[in-house]
Amino acid sequence: MQTQDKLNLIRERLTAAFTPKSLEVLDESHQHIGHAGHKGGGRHFAIIISAPCFVDMSRVNAHRKIYDLFTDLIPEDIHALKIKIL
Repeated sequence: MQTQDKLNLIRERLTAAFTPKSLEVLDESHQHIGHAGHKGGGRHFAIIISAPCFVDMSRVNAHRKIYDLFTDLIPEDIHALKIKIL
């Protein structure tokens, strides 16, 4: 799967699951050149998301819900996710 396809898939899943007010998905793999995950083809992505469903949810639970959307892609297609909930 190409990087742009991964970015689109991440956006689609997050949008379908959480109906975010704002969403940004970034490929930060260039910051991890030389890292084992980068060599294996897995990419490093950052998610910046704001959604009403996260307002009363602990950060741990919110991160778990996000990670649960990508269990089929981790660690081969997605090596790492950095999550920022606004």
